[in-house]
Amino acid sequence: MRRAFVPMLLAFLLLPARTGLAAEGPPACKAACATAIPLPVPGSPFGITSGPSGSVWFSLSPTGGAAALGRIDQQGTITTYTIPTANALVGWLTPDPWGAVWFAERLGGKIGRITPDGSVTEIALPTSPAGPQGIVLGPDGNLYVTEQFANAIARVDPVTDAAVDFHVPTPNSTTQSGTLGPDGAIWFIERSAAKVGRMALDGTFTEYPLTPGAFPNRIVAAPDGNLWFTELGAGKLGRITPGGVLTEFAISGGPVGIKVGKDGQLYVDLFTGHAVDRVNLDGEVTGQWALPGAAGNLLITTGFGLDIWVTDSFGDKLYRVTPYDLGR
Repeated sequence: MRRAFVPMLLAFLLLPARTGLAAEGPPACKAACATAIPLPVPGSPFGITSGPSGSVWFSLSPTGGAAALGRIDQQGTITTYTIPTANALVGWLTPDPWGAVWFAERLGGKIGRITPDGSVTEIALPTSPAGPQGIVLGPDGNLYVTEQFANAIARVDPVTDAAVDFHVPTPNSTTQSGTLGPDGAIWFIERSAAKVGRMALDGTFTEYPLTPGAFPNRIVAAPDGNLWFTELGAGKLGRITPGGVLTEFAISGGPVGIKVGKDGQLYVDLFTGHAVDRVNLDGEVTGQWALPGAAGNLLITTGFGLDIWVTDSFGDKLYRVTPYDLGR
């Protein structure tokens, strides 16, 4: 199924470091709560995802230190794991159905897989430099990796490590993000080109242009059967059907990260507004939670219960947002 072997040398490198969870901000709130969680060491957290056993995982790139992954369990304990590749600049994270988390090494030219006990496997991508970004689990059992520097999407067999690139038609498109669409295709962002892309599993591409300067960032598949994405430059959320019909909704505050919550609504990370908006599938904002003291909130995920978690990449902390109104 998956390779279990990890070189013995890594056993020492991957010994976890544990620390208690310290929280800043109000201990409780009646309507909603945003709690800042400082990290044990400054590490510019970037990627974040829900993981196995109710945990939340995030990536770390400490200044002058080894790249690492962090895990928070439901008791509030933070555990960190060092990544073997030096200066990997770990970014995006994606959980798999077998209880592990995949991560992109944006400067390492690899993707990696970490199990709950901290065992790491790395797979090199076919083009150098690759600049891997989003990782999508395909319905064919392969991984699909958007590669910013290679201007391509890599298909990776996680059993054999075989990888092949499919090049995006538009040059220098800044290929990133990525999600599995309801049509079984890989949908992704072309940030510099201001396009949304679709790649069928046979490597056939379709591109949908946006307004120049839209600066799209992240894309998700939503319960309405459409793809939703952020447009940081245009100050909009975009909704595109699998057939390519585009609708846009104005949203202030610099939308960057986006995630479908467990309540079926969209949660949008506002980069300049330093807040999280909840948006229904009609494009209407139904709630907002400020992130006090945020310096560079970027990516967003679900967590325990209905909680939403956000990385503050410039502020070296995470935020845990609890929408107590349950999305009503």
